[in-house]
Amino acid sequence: MKIALLGSLDFTDEIKKADDQLEKAGHEAVIPYSSRLILSGAMTLEEICAGGSAQKSKTDVIRYYYKELKQSDAVLALNRTKKGIENYIGANTFLEIAFVHVLDKKIFLLHPIPNMEYLKDELEAMNQTVIHDDLSLIQ
Repeated sequence: MKIALLGSLDFTDEIKKADDQLEKAGHEAVIPYSSRLILSGAMTLEEICAGGSAQKSKTDVIRYYYKELKQSDAVLALNRTKKGIENYIGANTFLEIAFVHVLDKKIFLLHPIPNMEYLKDELEAMNQTVIHDDLSLIQ
């Protein structure tokens, strides 16, 4: 199964670990573009964040990853604790989950839906599977 990985850039190391585990299990994983830049050493997290919307616009990263999502069978959102919010899902990850929902693809969350008022109901309305940190449940 081809699985696109989603999550905050702060979770880049965890994204790489998930990529390695999924590949060992026989899946093909796709790492987000900005995370690949960080992992390759081409840019730092700080440099990417400093670029803000101008950097995203220049690289057209949202449209680029949408194309990756269309070619994937599923997504795995690595929703870990960030900013004191357990199971955090940021705006970009939520946007990508919504794309996948509309594309009628499988949605896996590493942890339960976060208690974030502005997106909880929307995420609950999408057909997602919580795997509780067990990547072997992805099928």
